[in-house]
Amino acid sequence: MRLLKAACILGHRPFRQTGLCRGRQTLNLSRHCSSGIVPNERIRNIGISAHIDSGKTTLTERILYYTGRIAQMHEVKGKDGVGAVMDSMELERQRGITIQSAATFTMWKDTNINIIDTPGHVDFTIEVERALRVLDGAVLVLCAVGGVQCQTMTVNRQMKRYGVPFLTFINKLDRSGSNPNKAVQHLRSKLNHNAAFVQIPIGIESNFKGIIDLVEERAIFFDGEYGQSVRYDDIPADFRAEAADRRQELIESVANSDDHLGEMFLEEKIPTNLEIKQAIRRATLKRLFTPVLVGSALKNKGVQPLLDAVLDYLPNPSEVQNFAILNQENTEEKSKILMSSLRDDTQPFVGLAFKLEAGRFGQLTYVRVYQGMLKKGEYIFNTRTGKKVRVQRLVRLHADLMEDVDEVYAGDICALFGIDCASGDTFASKSNDNISMESIHVPDPVISVAMKPSNKNDMDKFSKGISRFTREDPTFRVHYEVESKETIVSGMGELHLEIYAQRMEREYGCPCVMGKPKVAFRETIAKPVQ
Repeated sequence: MRLLKAACILGHRPFRQTGLCRGRQTLNLSRHCSSGIVPNERIRNIGISAHIDSGKTTLTERILYYTGRIAQMHEVKGKDGVGAVMDSMELERQRGITIQSAATFTMWKDTNINIIDTPGHVDFTIEVERALRVLDGAVLVLCAVGGVQCQTMTVNRQMKRYGVPFLTFINKLDRSGSNPNKAVQHLRSKLNHNAAFVQIPIGIESNFKGIIDLVEERAIFFDGEYGQSVRYDDIPADFRAEAADRRQELIESVANSDDHLGEMFLEEKIPTNLEIKQAIRRATLKRLFTPVLVGSALKNKGVQPLLDAVLDYLPNPSEVQNFAILNQENTEEKSKILMSSLRDDTQPFVGLAFKLEAGRFGQLTYVRVYQGMLKKGEYIFNTRTGKKVRVQRLVRLHADLMEDVDEVYAGDICALFGIDCASGDTFASKSNDNISMESIHVPDPVISVAMKPSNKNDMDKFSKGISRFTREDPTFRVHYEVESKETIVSGMGELHLEIYAQRMEREYGCPCVMGKPKVAFRETIAKPVQ
């Protein structure tokens, strides 16, 4: 009932609550479209990515609260004894970092937004990689103090690899030393993006009071205990000159990347607010322009305008071209097939398994639907193995909760139970479809250590845990060194391997010891002797 109450207070249509269980259990919620099929124009698939400790999970928590998805906001690290919704793993709440990407969905202004919150640490970069592979747009979060940092550059390369349009949100403007201008300069100089403010802050650090919308030319303030009441007002007199300069800078930056606005600029015509918005959208979808928004998620400022920008500037599934690769028999030639974004059953089903999560109740397979429709109880084919599998259960995810659904359509992100497959496998509704979606880039491991159970009697538990972790995470590699008789595990960093050792103890009751791999020395004849 608290969920319903919060949604009503915020002025959004609430999720109808019919059954709620925790611990990766069922969550039954009604869908928001009376016909059961939400059109593409009312769907956004976005990821939230950044360098570690930039405020991604806090931002996601605020998004879920303001959209009525959760009744209360909680802090990372479990400071209030609960922890953020998207950090469902106990280790995440203890350390205050995101280890696994977490999926959820919510509604904002009658638009369904599927969100994946990703880790910021380089050791868990595969989580960002496979999330960006299946998303249509992204929000790149920058710290107003640190600006562009090392992992920001990695995320930028990943978004470029998959052609993902994105917005930039400069967070933590309330912190001492915050400098949004420096962050934008970093976007231009370090990442080579044509970036410009679409919002500027009203004060910074302890004087941060609100934001100025440069497109609509108005000030936005966030009232109420949790900033849930958005108030629009005239731009304060002290900021009018800066707002006018920044607006002109915005128009010039967009005009450099959009032909229509460029022509108006050369003809010295004054564009309307709608024309500026449309030009920003066109340029953003082509990755020719990066809109920069500002705020402070922790202080509950700037989140609602960010959601509006997601709707205004990021693509819906029909605005992104996705191709499958047709593998011709007896030839190395490969041709591309454009996937249909129509949300009906006129085209055969095609989906990509981008993440696996093996648990006590069987393997949970995250799937992005690229074409057609999939119903519960139908049979689909793994195009890599040729195996026919039945979809016994179909769910949508909200962190560690699940909502059962009867069917999903092109553009949806869902999860299947009991499907035996590997990360990156393509599923199709026809057995003779020799197609595959573009694979997920998997970086090579950079560190190796020897790992063994503390107690020799726990070898069975150790084997089960290793088997599960290698299926879930393609960057976690394991091999047995015959000469030294050691199990060698490889990963993306010390923290990466340390987390798996801790999970082995927590989830399988198998404490492990890690150390340097032994070097197998050999003797050989150096030279002949008499």
